[in-house]
Amino acid sequence: MYERYYGLAEKPFSLTPDPKYLYRSESHANAFDLLQYAIRRREGFVVVTGDIGTGKTTLCRALLEEIDRTTFTALVLNPFLSEEDLLKRILQDFGIVSRDEMKAGRLASVTKQELIDTIYDFLLSLIPLKASAVLIIDEAQHLPLPVLEQIRILSNLETDKEKLLQIILVGQLNLQTLLRSPQLRQLDQRVSIRYELKPLDRDTVGAYVAHRLTIAGGSAAVTFTPKAIDEVHRLSSGIPRLINLICDRALLAGYSLHTSRITDEMIVHAAQSLDLVPRLRHRLKQRASLATAAAVVLLASAFAVGAMTYLLTRFAP
Repeated sequence: MYERYYGLAEKPFSLTPDPKYLYRSESHANAFDLLQYAIRRREGFVVVTGDIGTGKTTLCRALLEEIDRTTFTALVLNPFLSEEDLLKRILQDFGIVSRDEMKAGRLASVTKQELIDTIYDFLLSLIPLKASAVLIIDEAQHLPLPVLEQIRILSNLETDKEKLLQIILVGQLNLQTLLRSPQLRQLDQRVSIRYELKPLDRDTVGAYVAHRLTIAGGSAAVTFTPKAIDEVHRLSSGIPRLINLICDRALLAGYSLHTSRITDEMIVHAAQSLDLVPRLRHRLKQRASLATAAAVVLLASAFAVGAMTYLLTRFAP
């Protein structure tokens, strides 16, 4: 409802991963450049991680838009697939089989090895065309171990000189912990590039908000005060998804009050209506508890060292 009031062409703070809204902060720009470099150089495995809501899926979408026509791509957004379903999805995205053929059950009786052989033959056919292929898997922290092992096997598809399939795993921070488990040691050793997306700092939050308003066509129609941006950063911890939630609700509040000036009071009210303030307090309490525990450990360590020194001095011969 507020889009017309502010003269916006669309919602500036939608939660959908629209690549045109990707704001290239230093962290996001570095990740984007690294991914492009890895694809050009055929670096094998790449792992990109980030906290929930840091813009990983939007980054993937933007990357796909920039890839040239000589690069075939497969984007897997659903990690809860069997090994066979993953292989079939790759074949579909590469255009080897159509969606209609999949629905008709054309590959129902095909074995896993036959699916792998078909992918391998396709990748080999790209060599004389000087083309390449990229597989991007989002939410990779949810991949079952057998599927991750299947992905490792796919990474073995290569010639004497280069990898035939570039694989990019994108996921939450615990993806790194998963990859370092003993069962995935072989896969982890194949990762050539790792990058972690960082939350936005205060100045970047202001630029992010302005960027999205500009893309939506309303940069001059609405204003966030400096204190409002301070509150957005504080309450969102710099997480883009939370920024979007807060700013969307704040614009609705501004529309209700018939004002184009978004204040810090509106931001706080928006966060409260989204139940974000209690969450923030909980996080602060957790940090305080960790700090207290660390202080207790340090104090106990200091006491132990002091006691040991006293005993050695007291009873030294």
